[in-house]
Amino acid sequence: MTGKRGKQQNRGRGGKSNSKGRGRGRGESSQSRSQYERRQEKQPYIQNEPLAEAEAEPVINDEYEQWKTTIPVLYDWFANHNLVWPSLSCRWGPVVQQATYKNKQRLYLCEQANKFFSITRYYLSTKNLKWQTDGTVPNTLVVATVEVVKPRVAAAQHISKFSVDARSPYVKKHKTILHPGEVNRIRELPQCTKILATHTDIPEVLIWDVEAQPNRQGVPGATPSRPNLILTGHQDVAEYALGMCLNDPFVLSGGKDKLVVLWSIADHVSTAASNGSTTRSSGSDNMAAADGEGSSQPQSVGPRGIFQGHEDAVEDVCFHPTSGQEFCSVGDDSCLILWDARCAFTPCVKVEKAHDADIHCVDWNPHDENLILTGSADHSVCMFDRRNLISSGVGSPVHKFEGHSAAVLCVQWSPNRTSAFGSGAEDKSLNIWDYEKVGQKIEDDSPEGLFFRHCGHRDKVVDFHWNPSDPWTIASVSDEVSLIGGGGTVQIWRIIDLLTRPEDEVLAELDGVKSHILGGC
Repeated sequence: MTGKRGKQQNRGRGGKSNSKGRGRGRGESSQSRSQYERRQEKQPYIQNEPLAEAEAEPVINDEYEQWKTTIPVLYDWFANHNLVWPSLSCRWGPVVQQATYKNKQRLYLCEQANKFFSITRYYLSTKNLKWQTDGTVPNTLVVATVEVVKPRVAAAQHISKFSVDARSPYVKKHKTILHPGEVNRIRELPQCTKILATHTDIPEVLIWDVEAQPNRQGVPGATPSRPNLILTGHQDVAEYALGMCLNDPFVLSGGKDKLVVLWSIADHVSTAASNGSTTRSSGSDNMAAADGEGSSQPQSVGPRGIFQGHEDAVEDVCFHPTSGQEFCSVGDDSCLILWDARCAFTPCVKVEKAHDADIHCVDWNPHDENLILTGSADHSVCMFDRRNLISSGVGSPVHKFEGHSAAVLCVQWSPNRTSAFGSGAEDKSLNIWDYEKVGQKIEDDSPEGLFFRHCGHRDKVVDFHWNPSDPWTIASVSDEVSLIGGGGTVQIWRIIDLLTRPEDEVLAELDGVKSHILGGC
């Protein structure tokens, strides 16, 4: 079992892997030991006896073929897109064109070709930015265009007819940005979704204006593109914890230095003014693009606040749904911490032992400011009410959702239903939950609250994102480097509306077509 981030050296098809990821030993080179060894030191309770590749592959294939038979029944639409190189993150962008039967929409991905590309040295300052590479194929930040088929348009008999090794005709590459190092996390600025933040294996956060960035060819030896802004403030590598504020141009990050760092993208205006620039802009509206092959240097912006309270690496961060001053974080110390930038640089509330292991992910309900989700290496998802977070000195969740058989890597609330959320895990599944169903009578052995399980991935689900412009549509990515052939997969899918609509409405519709169905039997 590899860790969340599933970052490997030698990711090429059929190549051996030397993993980097969760549970990293502090003070050691991330390439010196396997991720399995580092995680077992911290989490010895995790069963990690993988089948030999020759034995595991038939099992995976059997499960996968069984799942494919359910596509016409459980999905309104489905698209499978094979990736030559894995993507560790995916995010929806803006709708760029609307039509009768489908809309064109941006989707942000990455290509982790790190077998052939690495940063050996970097220098970061407002005056000098140099990337020295090993002269081979670069990692990339990909701007894709997806044709999102509208509900009840796709034919059920066709959506399951795809090749797992083929690229989907619905997904087209629009632009390629050569990224300096692996892209571990992508986040878009909600107020301007052409602005992206990325984490890689350095302390800095990189900001990109993807519309202004030139389209590049990922040829061997190409110089990486230059980010539009660089956010400084971390003292050690910041790989995964990255969040964007819904209302203000604020960026939040966490890292191995145990710090949570807050920036405002708008601060680059004052930085430019202090350097004598005549450029004036507001927030993200006018960041000059830095040509990856030119001599221009991106600006460097310092933090508005650095927050200390974690005792181990910070793994994820999230803003309050309506405030840029309130946020939360989780980490390898098994703590959930709530912060308020208006009060102090120390925790407002620290929930000790929120889980029984490292906490990998967190999300704050955009519909109900009191509900917070956390996902952990203990295989569970916890839902906390911030009005009652602690009991007897330890975390006291409202409910603990237990339906995964491996570490939970990502969680996100649904934008369409207050009580629904998704969770992706190393067990290859992406579960959709509804906490309002907790306590209801269960006819089978399904976990409480679980109402849909997406089993289309053949390896760990490293990231997913609900489509904010198309209800119940999700993009999810898996890192399949451990399988024969390697690579990765992005899947775009929509749950059939018979499962998501109110029960009385669905029954009424089925009753209206009952005679037609019975007549055809």
